[in-house]
Amino acid sequence: MHQYLLFSPEVAAARAAGKPIVALESTIISHGMPYPQNVQMAREVEQIIRDGGAVPATIAIIDGKICVGLSEQQLELLGTSPDAMKVSRRDLPYVLSQAKLGATTVAATMICAELAGIQVFVTGGIGGVHRGAETSFDISADLQELAQTSVAVVCAGVKSILDIGLTLEYLETFGVPVISVGQRGFPAFFTTESGFNADFQLDTPAEQATFIQAKWSLGLKGGVVVSNPVPAAEAMPKEEIDRITAQALQEADAQGITGKNVTPFLLSRIKQLTEGRSLATNIALVKNNARCGAALAVAMQSTH
Repeated sequence: MHQYLLFSPEVAAARAAGKPIVALESTIISHGMPYPQNVQMAREVEQIIRDGGAVPATIAIIDGKICVGLSEQQLELLGTSPDAMKVSRRDLPYVLSQAKLGATTVAATMICAELAGIQVFVTGGIGGVHRGAETSFDISADLQELAQTSVAVVCAGVKSILDIGLTLEYLETFGVPVISVGQRGFPAFFTTESGFNADFQLDTPAEQATFIQAKWSLGLKGGVVVSNPVPAAEAMPKEEIDRITAQALQEADAQGITGKNVTPFLLSRIKQLTEGRSLATNIALVKNNARCGAALAVAMQSTH
């Protein structure tokens, strides 16, 4: 077993029994939501995965180990500690070697999930190409990770704060297939539609699992984006979120906020401007993705 991996008792037992396991990231807990909603959401999402017949494995870096599956105390620590670093691919060696507290992004969680032999990972939304990237070169490391790391990522698309068209172009260039669930359109996190289509629509977990197994059995390395729209009843009106996003982006620009600080700033500002409704949508979409991911993990197990 890998020297840096530390499995929780629940995940270790699931591995021994050959049960389906679903990876979960921890940046959503440390940087994506305020306390106590973040820890509450993490617990509820883990329970949804258990109810769906799989075992949740929330991943974080604690005391020089990649913790795969977290205790109640560890969830609290991540949810409340101001020192948790946001860890992507480039940061993993530093946070592990210096024994810092680290919350894993999509990219880092994919790396850790693959090390741990976990094929399905549930998140809120993936990163992408930022608006203005043609001059700033601000492109999320998540996209390169999807190109090279073989984990299926269940998400509600990408946030409308990004350049969605360029994000999809980038994924196409690197051969990353984008599947949508229940609709042809690619979702935009807070809203069900982005105005762009996914590559393929596959509605059932069995179809998704067969597609993913076919990709990997061809030796085609890299991830698959399974985009699962937020339930319509909990989505935000597109016009409203677009207007508020534009305002928040202008404010970020005016305050000189750049790089990996942009997303936490925008999410927090959007929450203020929507009077908390965006947070409710964010929680709803993560729970919906957990249901989808658990079903996919169970289907992947039965198609082996």
